[in-house]
Amino acid sequence: MILYGKQVAEKLSEEIIDEVKTLKDKGIEPKLAIVRVGRNEGDLSYERGAVKRAERLGIKVEVFELEEGIKTEDLIECIEKINNDNLIHGLLLFRPLPKHIDENRVKNYINANKDVDCINPINVAKIMEGDKTGFAPCTPAAVLEILKHYSIDLRGKNVVVVGRSMVVGKPLSMLLLSEDATVTICHSKTQNLKEITKKADILIVAIGCAKYINKEYVSDSTVVIDVGINVDNVGNLCGDVDFEDVKDLVSDITPVPGGVGAVTNTVLFKNLIKACKFQME
Repeated sequence: MILYGKQVAEKLSEEIIDEVKTLKDKGIEPKLAIVRVGRNEGDLSYERGAVKRAERLGIKVEVFELEEGIKTEDLIECIEKINNDNLIHGLLLFRPLPKHIDENRVKNYINANKDVDCINPINVAKIMEGDKTGFAPCTPAAVLEILKHYSIDLRGKNVVVVGRSMVVGKPLSMLLLSEDATVTICHSKTQNLKEITKKADILIVAIGCAKYINKEYVSDSTVVIDVGINVDNVGNLCGDVDFEDVKDLVSDITPVPGGVGAVTNTVLFKNLIKACKFQME
């Protein structure tokens, strides 16, 4: 079965619309700040999708577009302004930042209660501890939403995560552990990778390499979740999994595009609603 993200996003959107109405009835109008440094096309594409989704959900978005050459101190000043604005409930900072900016300094200034994409170390620590009051990063959370939507049980399952970044691999592994999965974290330097992935009940790939996983890495019982977004040698979007090579072999698989990425910005707004509720307390 192909696990499309659109159906998952639509169901989440319906729930968020109801939540937004309830908040507005209480005089709270949810609002997200997007902070973008420069004009990276990937960031712009995500931003357009997020703004469009927000309009449908009845959520306000304010974009703070900053020059690529901005100093670390000036970016922090912008973040502090958002932190102190009670009409803004969530902050999304596009990363990676330009190399001259000290990202380790910047992430500590984001208000943990407005940190809807889990950048502040406080929220990262909460994910590691299994503390549900934190905000899960949007992409890992989108993976879990897809698995839950399609009733793919994680309890006791052998889940292999290929990728160890702080953006996806590590936080996703912690979220999976919280769902009682048995998790193995692999990466490009893992020995006997094919042997490990073939034994997986669920294989989640976030290694950042186009079509890295082919049918040699999977079995006919594998559920494959492809987190990667790449461009192949003819200019088409593709994942970290060679979809055409494995789709007729595996049990279930997410497509790229149309899989995890289709859910990610909806999870962003689910986190925003959670942030609103925190700030009402």
